[in-house]
Amino acid sequence: MQTIDNYNFKNKKALIRVDFNVPLNEKFEITDDTRMRAAVPTIKKVLAGGGSVILMSHLGRPKNGPEDKFSLKHIQKHLEELLGTPVQFADDCIGESAVKAAADLKPGEVLLLENLRFYKEEEKGDENFAHKLASLADVWINDAFGTAHRAHASTAVIAKFFPNDKLFGYVMQGELESVDKVMHNPTRPFTAIMGGSKVSSKIDIIMNLMDKVDNLILGGGMTYTFKKAMGGHVGNSICEEDKLDLALEIMKLAEEKGVNLVLATDTVAADAFDNGANTQIVSSMEIPDGWEGLDVGPESIASFSKIIEQSKTILWNGPVGVFEMPKFAVGTKAIADAIVKATTNGAFSLIGGGDSVAAINQFGLADKVSYVSTGGGALLEYIEGKELPGITAIRGK
Repeated sequence: MQTIDNYNFKNKKALIRVDFNVPLNEKFEITDDTRMRAAVPTIKKVLAGGGSVILMSHLGRPKNGPEDKFSLKHIQKHLEELLGTPVQFADDCIGESAVKAAADLKPGEVLLLENLRFYKEEEKGDENFAHKLASLADVWINDAFGTAHRAHASTAVIAKFFPNDKLFGYVMQGELESVDKVMHNPTRPFTAIMGGSKVSSKIDIIMNLMDKVDNLILGGGMTYTFKKAMGGHVGNSICEEDKLDLALEIMKLAEEKGVNLVLATDTVAADAFDNGANTQIVSSMEIPDGWEGLDVGPESIASFSKIIEQSKTILWNGPVGVFEMPKFAVGTKAIADAIVKATTNGAFSLIGGGDSVAAINQFGLADKVSYVSTGGGALLEYIEGKELPGITAIRGK
């Protein structure tokens, strides 16, 4: 398979699908440019190889065609700063302005197209729309792992117009190598930490991990569904009453497969969902009425940390407490610290999923772990074992 490293970009126009869906404040200032920075090496590789770059992305969820607040022109200036080179902007992605700007593009130049989702055809996976995009360039590079689970025109359908000239960019390459290392070739012991509020939203991942992990630490709000299923009293804690049987099923399956399933034994309970609430440390099986579990307690932190620090492969998806409130961030911070310690001692650690990424960034530890995924939903679906259209489009079945 051709790769970005062995492809000859000289005098070629590269159409790169990037994920520039970055958060903007009311002044249209970028509040987190992680995804933009991630794409820089791919762009620079094409330029250094003598090619020119045409960038396409979506931004937000425009409902009815063009809307100023979703225009990619708002990120043009910052992109120029990141690349250290001028970036041209086309106020359309397939119209006359885009066609002309692409045709006039010279080696070493960069063109940013307007928001793909200003056209309904993008999300519908319209073949004609994909063909118009494809006609702008000689080679297609998919570097948007965050959209790889969508069969959109620019992420999957477009591939058919580049039978011999389709590549993964460095973001995609790095994501796939990291996830494949964890899911298909882990050094043992392999520990997965799954947090989040609902068992139902993580069930497919949990089931797919059962054949792969040695330790499965479950934290966050889903803990209380398990505790209730075990006959515990969870007070006002979040609990999926209709998933109690499922929780028992998961525990039984873990036992059958020899997976060490670990749940919190103590909880930081609060009398309100508030950083200023009164708190007490109680058994996770005995949370008083009127109180709710918002973080794991010190006993659980110690047991979780010990397992993580002894691991050689670690996957973390989801916080173990309401880390957005400083009072209830202690458990999640301890998880992050333990992962950093294990990584320093030679473990491979992959952090993925919105909240875990937000947490590791909040604690300033992103550069102390092996890999932080930009993928979100795409990463979770890949871990669940689903086929991602954006990957199949290049790799094949």
